[in-house]
Amino acid sequence: MRVWLVAICFAALPAVAWADPCEGALPRRAGETFGGQVRYIGDGDSLCVGNSSDPSTWIEVRLADFDAPELHADGGQAAKTALEQLALGRNAQCVATRGRSGRVISYDRVIATCRIGGRRIGDALRASGAREGGN
Repeated sequence: MRVWLVAICFAALPAVAWADPCEGALPRRAGETFGGQVRYIGDGDSLCVGNSSDPSTWIEVRLADFDAPELHADGGQAAKTALEQLALGRNAQCVATRGRSGRVISYDRVIATCRIGGRRIGDALRASGAREGGN
């Protein structure tokens, strides 16, 4: 009986949501530039850049020029894999921009256009065949 009681108690606890590790200060104005090594990929249109190995300095970016499917939607994992192959570990230069809402910050991420080797990441993703279709 006790085993069932313990199992029920654990089942009633909320699931732990694992947040991304990126905790750096976000640029607040359109046109601000920043960059660094791509340290983390959240999904097909979110990444983190930073110049150190310390996640508290990494800036979380929502790509302004590419809308990937949601991670758990059809094509979402493939979009994340495409972004990982294109960007992870490479240096990116980014410019903060306003989103559709007119804001630069959306869901604790800065909206930005980023380039690797002079090429916009969104253009490179489309050229690789990555599917768009997110929000």
